[in-house]
Amino acid sequence: MKVLVTGANGLLATNTIIELLSLGYSVKGLIRNKNNFVGHTHENLELEEGDITRVSDIERVIKDCDYVIHAAANTSQDLLKYSDYEHVNVNGTKNLLQASINNNIKKFIYVSTANTFGFGSMENLGNESQEIRHPFSKSYYALSKLEGQKHVLSALENLDVVVVNPTFMLGAYDSKPSSGKIILMGFNKRFVFYPPGGKNFIHVKDAAKGVVNAIEKGKKGEAYLLAGENLSYKDFFNKLSMKTDNKPVLIQLPKTVLLSMGYLGSFIRRIGVKTSLSRTNMRILCVKNYYSNQKAIEGLN
Repeated sequence: MKVLVTGANGLLATNTIIELLSLGYSVKGLIRNKNNFVGHTHENLELEEGDITRVSDIERVIKDCDYVIHAAANTSQDLLKYSDYEHVNVNGTKNLLQASINNNIKKFIYVSTANTFGFGSMENLGNESQEIRHPFSKSYYALSKLEGQKHVLSALENLDVVVVNPTFMLGAYDSKPSSGKIILMGFNKRFVFYPPGGKNFIHVKDAAKGVVNAIEKGKKGEAYLLAGENLSYKDFFNKLSMKTDNKPVLIQLPKTVLLSMGYLGSFIRRIGVKTSLSRTNMRILCVKNYYSNQKAIEGLN
């Protein structure tokens, strides 16, 4: 069986490709520039250059595939308008859905984000039945992924679709780095300044296994949170310091300071300057967005 994986140079996509190859699948990776692929060559791996926003590119690469894992997305945190995310995360997804229907794809797996579901506290974890919550309901990225997710689930009559919603992934092949920036924030630092919130962390290898298991085990029309351990940022940096034998001084940033930085960032964004500083992003750092992985444990092993 051959699997098309979009966004092949991404953190999750690269690890998913490695997992697929280890299980004997043939893989076709769709990537805008082959030189950006940080995984290894393999006799059962084909890399195809293309863009999911171009229908001709999708039709060219999808023809001999059995399954699609759609991991490509614009995850930048500094874009100024919703339409900047919509172009790839929504319109590109629509293109890929239609091509999958046209080419009789056996199953379409959409990689969304955990934040399309409502988070919870340590005592009452968020799950797949809860609607998106503030401040993520103000995040252009989260909203674009939610819209893409809705389009995927609306295709049920014509296509076997499954949604997977990973939390914050850490692990190898994070070439930019993307989420791995949080490790650099605390690596070999004397002082570490951390926000008051927290989040759910998952090793990217575990997330990749969940994605691949969804091919055989994922139920049509279902969504699965791929979640790991719920940690405050303080607990995360304490774990990091133990792994690196470094004992920095941990200093919590006051919520008021972060929100003030967010207001400044939002002002700068209004005059057209790209920055990840915004009221929404700073509020996200102040909440503890915790999730349950129970459904994925039971449904995806």
